[in-house]
Amino acid sequence: MPSYIYGDNMTKQTRPRFDPEFKVEAAQLVLDQGYSVKEAAQAMGVGLSTLDKWVRKLKNERDGQLTPGNPITPEQREIAELKKRIKQLETEKDILKKASALLMSDSMNGLR
Repeated sequence: MPSYIYGDNMTKQTRPRFDPEFKVEAAQLVLDQGYSVKEAAQAMGVGLSTLDKWVRKLKNERDGQLTPGNPITPEQREIAELKKRIKQLETEKDILKKASALLMSDSMNGLR
């Protein structure tokens, strides 16, 4: 049997467990601080595929998308929907600001 699965005493090795705060912190290195997945994985001592999964999950949560396979409470669903709505309203606000600025500049050019 391969030694990476079973130790010398033939006991099954357990995978390390990481708390949610650690996962978010590791994913933020990639999303917020410009680290590559490889650099962040080495710095945090986790596998590439593990960190990549955490990064995708955090990115999806930030985008208001629900992650498949995870049970979700009605409150979590409502929060996700509200985050999505906030993002939509912020986009609309930005569009209106740009349109307003464009109309103002056209108005000023017409007065000259």
